[in-house]
Amino acid sequence: MAPALQKYDWILALTSIAFIVSSTSNGANDVANSYATSVAARTLKMWQAGILASCTEFLGAVALGSRVTGTIKSGIFSLDKFKPAPATLMLAMGCAELGSATFLTIATISGFPVSTTQTVVGALIGSGIAAQAPIKWSWQKGSVSQIAASWLIAPFISAGFAAILFGTVKYGVLKRSDPLKWGLRAIPFYLAFTAGVLALFIIDELPEGESLEEMGAGKACGIILGVFAGVLLIAYVFFLPYFHRRLVRGDSRIRVWHIPLGPLLWREDPPLYFPAKGGLVVTDYYAKAAASNNSSDGALVDEKSKGHSTSVDNKTSGSGDDEITAPADLERGEVQGGRNPETDLVMHVIPAKPEPEERWLKPVEHLPHYHPQKIGAWIKFLLLQGVNRDVVTQKNMAAIHARAAVYDNKVEHLWTYAQVASAMMMSIAHGSNDVANAVGPWVATYNTFQTGVASKEADTPIWILVIAGLLLGTGFWFYGYHIVRALGNKITQVSPTRGFSMELGAAICVLLASRLGLPVSTTQCLTGATIGVALMNFDVKAVNWKQVAFIFSGWIITLPSAGLISGLLMAMALNTPHF
Repeated sequence: MAPALQKYDWILALTSIAFIVSSTSNGANDVANSYATSVAARTLKMWQAGILASCTEFLGAVALGSRVTGTIKSGIFSLDKFKPAPATLMLAMGCAELGSATFLTIATISGFPVSTTQTVVGALIGSGIAAQAPIKWSWQKGSVSQIAASWLIAPFISAGFAAILFGTVKYGVLKRSDPLKWGLRAIPFYLAFTAGVLALFIIDELPEGESLEEMGAGKACGIILGVFAGVLLIAYVFFLPYFHRRLVRGDSRIRVWHIPLGPLLWREDPPLYFPAKGGLVVTDYYAKAAASNNSSDGALVDEKSKGHSTSVDNKTSGSGDDEITAPADLERGEVQGGRNPETDLVMHVIPAKPEPEERWLKPVEHLPHYHPQKIGAWIKFLLLQGVNRDVVTQKNMAAIHARAAVYDNKVEHLWTYAQVASAMMMSIAHGSNDVANAVGPWVATYNTFQTGVASKEADTPIWILVIAGLLLGTGFWFYGYHIVRALGNKITQVSPTRGFSMELGAAICVLLASRLGLPVSTTQCLTGATIGVALMNFDVKAVNWKQVAFIFSGWIITLPSAGLISGLLMAMALNTPHF
């Protein structure tokens, strides 16, 4: 059957193009939030985060995404105005999609971590005002006033939760006399607690699942406690032998794929498959990149000779580094790559990694454009430049980073697994929940095009969720590095224990806010959590307040900017002179 509004197929075509741009920018901006702390803490490399993001976003969008999409996000305006002329709704949704795509792309490239939900709402407000549709301003769910309130509500709540979480790790493990011993005792419970919280998070965020009220307290508690107990058992059976072998015994052959060996790792000579060929036992999570390989500015530490990498080991933790006998933490002092003047500790300096332009394009710039080597270099650059940028090293941040305490890398390593799990769950939830931000206006346009009726809800074709899921991961892969830079070490020093607290604190905030009906954005929760953990250094100078102000300004301009773009497009389209 032919579409009811076939003569307006050009609106659907333009909306589809805007949908592609909006989805990729959504991925580059919002998906980067989920993995920013993991990359900044050196838990994941950018290419690893890119692969994980593509998988988790696709899984969330396709397997868990809503099959019924609300055409008007948060019911921000009424459809009564459009019912006599449904084609005008197509135009309004197309302008909203284009406005959202334009602002999101500009914000992402500029390094503004913004809320994609609020971007879409702002774009819809602009289209609604131009179409003279009544806008919902009063204090109620999804209203404009609630969105403005979220600029302060979300950061403060998540900052509190993240600070409490990091406080338990800091004083329960990191600052004790033998942090590695206490870390090995505590990590099974942190892994189980993380799994329990994330199970609750997934249950609550599932668009097609039962609500907690429908499920009942008994069933919900049973699921959460069951997950907690199961993960606790897995941690004791599989993770503890792995941690002991790798961190206590310093076996550099052990890698993450040996976790399934479990109890076999207690043996003197376990049967290792694909053993690593030496190298560092753990990553140096505090290493600072130097401008060059020249080490004249300070003494460099040959960490490989010690069996593990550590920038400043606060406790020996059985590592055998008897020469390091500094206090439990380095709360102050400039570390410029070399010895700290106050504590005489050695900071590990690593050579700076050249950017993709220098690595791939500069060596072939003298070649003609048709040369196969130059063509290959450009193809490699275009496909891989987004995940080969240095997003960890930040310029002019030495003074701020030096005010953050530095802890034993072996202890930090214990929390990397919980941190990655938190990031993956946040990403899956984003794929399932926020995919509607890009899909909603397109579905409204498509449904109206097919039926000729303006409707509040529309069935979402599975194929568009597949496309959206792929585009979300694609956006992160190609230009998500802008947001990873902005949310990572550019605010404060990030390490695995800190990143774990930030991710889980933000997840708890989102959970609590959704239960209380408070309007929050994942972006704003993660930003607040980062500030909360940074303030646990008990030094306001451990936070880059200029970057915080930059991010906050992005939140404020989101609604008016997206609304202005879509509103002007809608107004021009409605009032265009014609023959």
